[in-house]
Amino acid sequence: MTRVKICCISSVEEAMLAVKYGASALGLVSAMPSGPGIITENLIAEIAERVPPGVASFLLTSKQTADEIIEQHKNCRTNTIQICDHLIDGKYSELKKALHGIKIVQVVHVTGEESLHEAAEVSKHVDAILLDSGNQKLEIKELGGTGRVHDWSISKKIRESIGVPLYLAGGLKPDNVQDAIRNVNPFGLDLCSGVRTNGKLDVQKLSMFMEKVNSL
Repeated sequence: MTRVKICCISSVEEAMLAVKYGASALGLVSAMPSGPGIITENLIAEIAERVPPGVASFLLTSKQTADEIIEQHKNCRTNTIQICDHLIDGKYSELKKALHGIKIVQVVHVTGEESLHEAAEVSKHVDAILLDSGNQKLEIKELGGTGRVHDWSISKKIRESIGVPLYLAGGLKPDNVQDAIRNVNPFGLDLCSGVRTNGKLDVQKLSMFMEKVNSL
């Protein structure tokens, strides 16, 4: 069964609602240059503490150095770290050594065929890859939450070329999720706006999304 990560969780109540409808992971967004769902590190820690066993809690970080990520995780205490930008100082091995037992997921923003090489290289050092539709080259970086679908044919090539689980993000919603699964066959799906109305988790959309996923 394809796993589902609900991102942009903004409260304990939203976290419990997502889990109730079958989410296997929750995304908790720390400070970002742009995008939805940003909450304080104190609230991330509070939600992470309440997440039941068997459900992954993802800290989404825009930090780009190993030392900063390690320090941030001390405050947030999730069981997974999602690095949304490039790691420019320090190594993944440093993160794993300092954060024993914490899973590391690297985001690759699919912009073209060049993303194949990026994903293949970084997959050697992390526990999973997450493909999204951001743009790190803009003056104000987009590191997720754009609601845009990227080229799934590239996503499929990446999934076939790496040896770690792959999460697919970017513009997923009830209307296109089955096509996404058929085209890419990811380990997991990651979404935010596709199950929200006015920024709030929408039970009807969430239920419909999970029904579409589980019916395949």
